[in-house]
Amino acid sequence: MVRRAERDACPGALRVHEAADGGLARIRVPGGALSPSQVRALAEVAALGDGGLELTSRANLQVRGLPAGAAQELAARLREAGLLPSDTHERVRNIIGSPSAEGRELVDVRAVAAELDAALCATPELAELPGRFLFAVDDGSGDVSSLGADVALRAVSADTVALLLAGVDSGVRTTPRRAAGAAIAAAEAFLAEKAAQGCSAWRLAELDGGARRIAERLGAEVAPAEPTPPAPTTHAQVGRVIRRDGTVSVVAGAPLGRLARDQVDIITAASDAAGELRLTPWRTAVLPGMRPGEAGRWASELGARGLLTDPASAGVGVTTCAGRPGCAKALADVREDARRGASLGDLPVHWSGCERRCGRPPGRVVEVLATGTGYEVGLDGATWTSEADVDQVSAALGAARRKV
Repeated sequence: MVRRAERDACPGALRVHEAADGGLARIRVPGGALSPSQVRALAEVAALGDGGLELTSRANLQVRGLPAGAAQELAARLREAGLLPSDTHERVRNIIGSPSAEGRELVDVRAVAAELDAALCATPELAELPGRFLFAVDDGSGDVSSLGADVALRAVSADTVALLLAGVDSGVRTTPRRAAGAAIAAAEAFLAEKAAQGCSAWRLAELDGGARRIAERLGAEVAPAEPTPPAPTTHAQVGRVIRRDGTVSVVAGAPLGRLARDQVDIITAASDAAGELRLTPWRTAVLPGMRPGEAGRWASELGARGLLTDPASAGVGVTTCAGRPGCAKALADVREDARRGASLGDLPVHWSGCERRCGRPPGRVVEVLATGTGYEVGLDGATWTSEADVDQVSAALGAARRKV
């Protein structure tokens, strides 16, 4: 579907959306990497709103409940922390990166993502990218290049990176040092092709000819299709992960994608101990490179505050939109109802308060959709049950767990 007139209304740190529960600001975190000082700044920014932080399916953060007039102070604090390097490009800094909790990345994902972010902000024309346009930097595992990015850089080896366009191999190969430039060229080609077609596409796949047209503009040919190994199941990865150097990453999930005020505080303290925090598209936070004993202590403390650190936790892989009362368009309080739902283990479950399906994770997802007459539960276009109340949804998900 090619959009020709719809307005791109994605919120940002400067374009605050007025929701039913107050202002909503979305803060881009390219590559998902945050320093301890930046995490502390985000905790202070969260206090301007309702005190919590929401993790998004693009590894960004949202602050809700901002009162009137708070946007200016929010922007000032983000600038001071280095989280708002460009006013003109702030809504297009959508770059997800492999969290590399195991320490097995073929390339330095955070370095490539930082170079791409800097190059993006330094290219005036790219401020015109839609707020939905997405870049990905993949460590070679296939975890983020499988999430439907418009332009993805996937490591093939330590010195070779493949350029993917809307999930299709463009045939372009480059080096880690030149990878950011290749992604910028692809984004520029998208804008040129979009203008040539006279449309208002938000995503590369919406263009007529999509990947093929962009590859031609880059002087390449789309590579012959090859069997693609299944993407790793990473949405359910929480707990302690042993790294190849013997240190341990602690991966903590945000219940229903949201960190409450006290959870923001414990994550802030843990990031100080780890020296780094990595956000993921699966609404988890990674604290890499801890000593085993230290990792065990922090995993326990995070779990005691209600974060998901046990892979068997009921809430792992379950996400929701804001729902009622935070969103005026929602037909149900999906957050409260989802607490009674089930996890499926291999597949994420997303509860949507209306047909807009805000916050839906990419890829295969079991959807629980609020309608005017109850909930509809489905997967891959097939509906398991409709007009269900919360208890019926739980029963349907429990039955589905034995099938998928």
